[in-house]
Amino acid sequence: MHFVSSRTRLSRAVVATCGVSALLLAASATAGPGAAAAGPDGPGGDPSRGGAVITVTTAEVGAPGNPSVGVVPFTDAIYPSCADAQQTSSGCQTVGGVRYPYEIGQLEVTVEQWVAFLNTVDPEGRNRLDLYDEPESSSAWPKYGQINLSAGAGNGHHYSVAFPEWADKPYGFANFLRAARFVNSLYNGRLISKQSSSNGDFDYVTYRVRLSSRTERGMYDLARRNATRAHDSGFVVPSQDEWIKAAYYDPNGGGTYSYWKYPTNPGVFGDGDATAPNPTVLNPTTGDVTNAANQPLASYHASGQPAPSWCPAQLQPVACSTVNPIGLDPLTYADLYQGSLSTVGQAETTSPWGTLDQGGNAVEWTDTITAPPTGRNSARVWRRLHGGVSNAPAFQMWPSAVGLQPQDNVFYNHTYPWLGIRIGVIGDLGLGKS
Repeated sequence: MHFVSSRTRLSRAVVATCGVSALLLAASATAGPGAAAAGPDGPGGDPSRGGAVITVTTAEVGAPGNPSVGVVPFTDAIYPSCADAQQTSSGCQTVGGVRYPYEIGQLEVTVEQWVAFLNTVDPEGRNRLDLYDEPESSSAWPKYGQINLSAGAGNGHHYSVAFPEWADKPYGFANFLRAARFVNSLYNGRLISKQSSSNGDFDYVTYRVRLSSRTERGMYDLARRNATRAHDSGFVVPSQDEWIKAAYYDPNGGGTYSYWKYPTNPGVFGDGDATAPNPTVLNPTTGDVTNAANQPLASYHASGQPAPSWCPAQLQPVACSTVNPIGLDPLTYADLYQGSLSTVGQAETTSPWGTLDQGGNAVEWTDTITAPPTGRNSARVWRRLHGGVSNAPAFQMWPSAVGLQPQDNVFYNHTYPWLGIRIGVIGDLGLGKS
């Protein structure tokens, strides 16, 4: 499944199976590690005190002012500029150039980190901010359900990781508004510690942050539906250019025009998937990567091979292969939902800047606003996404895979379990308030 053709197939399947309510969802779609929780604050308290503490590590991305390249969406080529690109109805985009140093998450935001965030910002479990949907539960969706909501739990404990194996997988049910609220919680939180480190050619920064319950303003003012960055320093959702530079731009000049074809290896533009990374093989009951020695490596659905997949050991395999919240019959379900998310970082293949899993696993949001695919004015805000998916072919990992979605797509909230988040940092964060 990817953001071009399979969305339509899925929409049709859901409509045929689920009736009028699904039709409304489909129409909406086509129109457009590690956290240790502490008790959240009660009303009126300091919103950064008592929240969960999470640890995030970022990769430093330098070479400010690097050249951009031209891409024609979903084609197997890059160009020195759009003036050199082939002329198609899809047009050309200039991507990848960033004039300032910044940081980007080494890993995707995990389920454990997201649960810590949920229990901080929604300690009563009332879901007023629409940060959770029933398909995310292990009972509604055994194969993909990452998080359970318990009405009877105590304050600050209503949300829990569905099974331990999910804790270190990417959170997969994000929309942009959820990603922005997570970033606002980081931005408004308290930066407890900051430590720099290096590993070979790569430089990293590790932050420990006590999350804040304040989510509506911070880096993004969500009172504005087309919210953009409100500050010059702090945690962010990466922009399209920041994301692409971290994934593909080689400061040592490798690849083509200094850009790799995949976030895992330079590849060869124009050869289809011949130089694509190897696909991961997962432990069938834990989702851990078992073939990390087979480099370069990414979690995606390689042509002619099974998609990386697993089912929690606590469940019967038949539940994972048949039970779904959309009401799809087993054959249609098996066709549309094959790939599963793997444990973050275990593919072990780095981008030119030391990030992991920018190729495959979960597709990731950026904060870049774009025109809707029709090119016409729309009441909805559309944003760019990148990264490939464990359920999609190799071309979804190309720099030209400039996907887009409405920032608040309800249809995908209920049907697409591979939408992830990777945080970024701009400016220089000091200890105390971030």
